[in-house]
Amino acid sequence: MIALQSLIERSARLNPRGVATTYKGNDVTWADTERRVASLASGLQHLGLLESDRIGILSLNCATYYEALFAIPWAGCCVVPLNTRWAVPENHYAIGDSATRAVLFDDAFTAQIEELRSALTCLEFLIYIGEGSCPDWAIDAEAIIDDHSPCAPSKRGGDEMAGIFYTGGTTGFPKGVMQSHSAIWASGMGSLPMFGMTRESRYLHVAPMFHMADFAGGMGATLTAAQNVVLQGFDPAAVMATVATEKITHTLLVPAMIKMLLDHPDIAAADFSSMEKIIYGASPMPAATLQRCMELWPHIGMVQAYGQTELAPVATMLSPEDHRRGGQILKSAGRPTPINDIRVLNDDGNDCAVGVSGEVVVRGPHTMLGYWNKPEETERALQNGWVYTGDAGIFDDEGYLYIVDRLKDMVVTGGENVFTTEVENALISHAAVQDVSVIGIPHEEWGEAVHAIVILRPNHTAIEEELIAHCRTNIAGYKIPKGFTFRTEPMPLSGAGKVLKTELRKPFWEGRDRQVN
Repeated sequence: MIALQSLIERSARLNPRGVATTYKGNDVTWADTERRVASLASGLQHLGLLESDRIGILSLNCATYYEALFAIPWAGCCVVPLNTRWAVPENHYAIGDSATRAVLFDDAFTAQIEELRSALTCLEFLIYIGEGSCPDWAIDAEAIIDDHSPCAPSKRGGDEMAGIFYTGGTTGFPKGVMQSHSAIWASGMGSLPMFGMTRESRYLHVAPMFHMADFAGGMGATLTAAQNVVLQGFDPAAVMATVATEKITHTLLVPAMIKMLLDHPDIAAADFSSMEKIIYGASPMPAATLQRCMELWPHIGMVQAYGQTELAPVATMLSPEDHRRGGQILKSAGRPTPINDIRVLNDDGNDCAVGVSGEVVVRGPHTMLGYWNKPEETERALQNGWVYTGDAGIFDDEGYLYIVDRLKDMVVTGGENVFTTEVENALISHAAVQDVSVIGIPHEEWGEAVHAIVILRPNHTAIEEELIAHCRTNIAGYKIPKGFTFRTEPMPLSGAGKVLKTELRKPFWEGRDRQVN
């Protein structure tokens, strides 16, 4: 039976003296990582946390974050990675919805956790993983590790839930995607041939570790007992320096990060000679950015990964060979990984012909268990083992998948999913707003930008800055509209009375061959 905690045991057994994590100049071997993971798990159990209890992590990237991702299942519990970009109300919802009993946090989120601990009765244990002084109301993780002997790993695994990974919700509330041990392992195994990692690889964690995309990269390093080099967050100068000094071979970047790297004035002189693969995904790559990247680093194999949290997360991949082939193929999302099956279905549930658009559905051992406490949404998204992605796509005659539109009411900006209902709910609560529709419009750096089309109430006024400030108290900064259009005529409606967002998007997407970026 596959269990996440067994992967740490395996790496420690196969490569005990190899470096497991490097963070701020501190190397920890796989043998020591196993000991720390097992001791932290022992401490969690001694606190009174029980099997299948939920334990959250709200922290910037660090080596202890990586350890906690495995210590929590080692203790028999379920991990709940919390979005570091969310506002307090959003994390309040996720913790309360999942009945999370403990949260590991760092210095960046001390204030948020202090606010949440008094507002949530389910939250019993606050565990500090920062680098400063532990607050007097929290428990120091290093003290837990030092004070507890390693315990035996939990026997939970296989199809049992390993974690809840929150994503945006079409109803205005985040959805908790339940993923099993087997699903996370299977996605990692399906990606590994294309990632091409070995024991000698050095994977750079620079995308946020709460995000399933970075989890996929980290799984590759874990499965091969390679080295995890961790940066707290993305900074172009820090990435360039780390790649050079640590001889990084693999990393995962969202397209916006790649563009910021390419735009840095020192990028031409940066030493990327060690880099073998750059995996990119979470949002489509602008053609011009990809071309610049391939011209600057012709020796680096570019790998595109398409998927979603519900698929743990990888569904298709576009290989380095495909990238070198160039042409139309670069607009595709690649081919299915070895572990899954993908179909494109019409409205009647039948397979579309080659070149005909329909909904992309995916089946395999990496599909989610469902949405936490959301049986109706689970029933819609998970049918007979197939995950209905909400993306519209076509297959070509070589089996490459092209994503042409988005059926879900969602914007993907800088690699983050924004369900427009969340933003609309925040805006409509403003006293001056009568009606609002939120759409995604093209953005050179972020792929798409959140844009609000607003109708104000008669005899009311509101300016953009006022609406932005109103949103900021309710939703994360990346969800706040970057632009507004004020209109006086009613929104265009379908015969069923639904807003025709395709009509609202048209002026912004004219001349493009697909309606998502």
